[in-house]
Amino acid sequence: MPDFTAPDFLLLDQTHFSQEERLVRDTVRDWVSREFLPLLQEHVRRDGSFPMELVPQLAELGMFGANLSGYGCAGMNNVAYGLLMQELERGDSGLRSFASVQGALCMYPIHSYGSEAQKERWLPEMVAGRAIGCFGLTEPDFGSFVTGMKTRAERRGDGWILNGTKRWITNGSVADLAIIWATTEEGVRGFIVETDRPGFEARDIKGKLSLRASITSELFLSEVEVPEANRLPGAQGLGGPLGCLNQARYGIAWGATGAAMACYDEALDYTRGRVVQGGVLAGKQLTQQKLVFMLTEITKAQLLALQLGRLKDAGDLHHSMVSMAKRNNVDMALQIAREARDLLGANGIVDDYVAMRHMLNLETVRTYEGTHDIHTLILGEQITGHRAI
Repeated sequence: MPDFTAPDFLLLDQTHFSQEERLVRDTVRDWVSREFLPLLQEHVRRDGSFPMELVPQLAELGMFGANLSGYGCAGMNNVAYGLLMQELERGDSGLRSFASVQGALCMYPIHSYGSEAQKERWLPEMVAGRAIGCFGLTEPDFGSFVTGMKTRAERRGDGWILNGTKRWITNGSVADLAIIWATTEEGVRGFIVETDRPGFEARDIKGKLSLRASITSELFLSEVEVPEANRLPGAQGLGGPLGCLNQARYGIAWGATGAAMACYDEALDYTRGRVVQGGVLAGKQLTQQKLVFMLTEITKAQLLALQLGRLKDAGDLHHSMVSMAKRNNVDMALQIAREARDLLGANGIVDDYVAMRHMLNLETVRTYEGTHDIHTLILGEQITGHRAI
């Protein structure tokens, strides 16, 4: 596999990223190229397999909950964290999903909504990769329509009894704990559920054509008993799970840009070496048109993600801004993956090349953490003041 050369047409490295931010990015970039990509083909060819043997290395590099502070977390700023997500997804969406679920969807709610005892119990273990988490919100009949969730939590004595089903859960069958969102008499509440509790079962979803290097599961909770100490005391109503999703969507905006960068770099390298009709493919007008489109869209996405990160660090980020970036950058990356596959011709359908793998992954990324259309309506409401959902 050729060395990766990142597109930086507007010289952001020279003017917009600090030395620390570049160091984080370059460290992760090198690790992905050296340790992850050589193992990836084997796991993609399996159905839903993730290289769990790399988890200790991910932990050692501080990639879990990297933008959180305390409890062993790296405490990096949100731009550095975004660059980390970018490089993980340059490798594969499944890799970024693993780290994003662990940090943004599981560690974040404990960090933000949990008791001090919960934080001390779980966060150091999760930072170190000794405890893996999953996030249980989506259900078989309810994805975007979160308020329709059927999973229930009922008080019984000094604890709670949980019943319900969650579907499309990343890391479900390898998790040590699940953050489960359920309806109660007081509204939606969040719970830490250890996966070895009686009545908890995770079954992997097979036959996926996308995110093959990722573990995706269905969770079944049948009379699962948890103590009051497992309820997240700061999570009240839908703001709890939606706050977590906002953290994950932020990482996706950066991550999708990394996938697009990988596809562009591969297409550029391939067309420079492919000889057709007496010259290299890169010298043809239509090829150059495609490459110019790709580079321009990547550059716009880089600027959008960067501004998002600066606003997040300043405390000025609104969730609709994240919707714009998630919506735009994922759609952009999917278009670029398709264009890159086209430039590769027939070679683009074999797994020696990355474009089609990224293209298939991005079809899922366009759907999860809020579909393209849902983010359109979130933005529409912000612009007009009228809720259309």
